[in-house]
Amino acid sequence: MKENELAQMLTTARERFDKSKRTVTGLLLAVIVVAGAVGGTIAWRRQSESRAEQLLGEAMVAFNARVVPVTAAAAEPGEVPAAATIGATGTFPTVAAKLNAALPKLKAAADAYPDSEAGVTARYHYASSLAALGRHDEAVKTFDEVVARAGDGSLYSRMARLGKADTLVRAGKHEAAIATWKELASSTDEALPKDAILMELGKAYQAAGNAEEARKTFTQLVDEHPASPYTAEARAALGS
Repeated sequence: MKENELAQMLTTARERFDKSKRTVTGLLLAVIVVAGAVGGTIAWRRQSESRAEQLLGEAMVAFNARVVPVTAAAAEPGEVPAAATIGATGTFPTVAAKLNAALPKLKAAADAYPDSEAGVTARYHYASSLAALGRHDEAVKTFDEVVARAGDGSLYSRMARLGKADTLVRAGKHEAAIATWKELASSTDEALPKDAILMELGKAYQAAGNAEEARKTFTQLVDEHPASPYTAEARAALGS
């Protein structure tokens, strides 16, 4: 082999090696960048979840606080009157006072991390608190938000749909309540309490003055769920 041919081969081999080296180096750098990004995302999610749970925990302290009515006398001989302990940490004189104190904390937790499990939980309790305080329109809207964020088939999605239907009944919006209860009754989600839903649907028909549909619904409950704890109440409504 001639000397110039050997030199050319060596040069070509070196160029290929350098090119391969650059490619490998580029791939390694890409892997490092991706790994760093993934690690950063995981760390950020963990930090966010931790903060979301912290906010939810702070809100639930108020939500689960004791209600101690203000009274002038002790309930039992030897007891301290409730009025004497009303200033104690973690107590409220009424349920409304407790819920009003919890509302801003629940909303803050829900809005800070809306799609986290803690955020969805906070939003559900925020909706139920609004409903309990008689703020029905806000409650219905918030229950819908819970369903949208929790996703179909999740526990809080089911609870929010039930809460929405109940809130509509309490608001006197019977037709809207009936439509919601009917949708729940026809759902293929086996985790939903169909007997309880039929009972509430029948009551909604009664409240709307539709005795015939109420009768049909109570009959359906008795026929399809004979062992249900609601069957006796449905039979009583049917007069049988």
